[in-house]
Amino acid sequence: MLPITENSITEFKTSFSDEVIITLVAFSNAKGGSVYIGVTDKAEVKGVDIGKETIQNWVNEIKNKTAPQIIPDVEVIDLDKKTVIVLSAPEYPIKPVSFRGRFYKRNGNANHLMSIDEIANEHLKTINTSWDYYIDPNHTPEAISYYKVSRFIHKIEKRSQSEIPITPMEFLSKMEMLREGKLTFGGYLLFVSDYCPISDVQVGRFKSDITIIDSLSLNTDLFTQVDEIIAFIKKHLMVEYIITGEPQRTERFDYPLDAIREIVHPVRYC
Repeated sequence: MLPITENSITEFKTSFSDEVIITLVAFSNAKGGSVYIGVTDKAEVKGVDIGKETIQNWVNEIKNKTAPQIIPDVEVIDLDKKTVIVLSAPEYPIKPVSFRGRFYKRNGNANHLMSIDEIANEHLKTINTSWDYYIDPNHTPEAISYYKVSRFIHKIEKRSQSEIPITPMEFLSKMEMLREGKLTFGGYLLFVSDYCPISDVQVGRFKSDITIIDSLSLNTDLFTQVDEIIAFIKKHLMVEYIITGEPQRTERFDYPLDAIREIVHPVRYC
């Protein structure tokens, strides 16, 4: 369904150009929005011709001309038997976003060049609010594992040696990972139930500068990533077993495991 007119979250363009990218930047610095390519500013559908690589080329151009990089959602729709491309960008958590070093913000149905004061204010807001605190527009609470949340609560109980009478949902809300029924980026990264497309870790065991003899690729929740990375490193460490007379032998690795954990744990904060 085509919007009736341009507004604070809608823009019409007859073709792809730098103006499209500027509009996406302006949306990212405001409340987000969509650009309809193949539509005149009078909401008349003209359509647009695209080839096999057209959309990918557009996305690459948008990435290369914006900082932080914008990767828009793309939708191809048919209106009046004509092809219209919809490029959408949500509000960006790290502001301000620029187009070739210039900053724009959406105001009504127009893009305005931001003043120095506006740029500074947006930058200060970003410093005072971390990215993981923002609502994740692409995932709902159904995307996380409440079993993982319960397991984390149990770990806290074990460490504190006290019972915490709280449900997973209450815990997430108390930690502000769930606000007004919406999931934050932090909540998603920590407790995602399955594959996590926005968190990727590659680990390798190198024989030389160019030869990898073992590797590990992880797209899981951050807690699992830390555990799997430590297990991978342990697998490749030399270990000696010390007999002390105790019922259980003592293991001593090449490198102290506590030190390895300290190196790996920042994965959760990157």
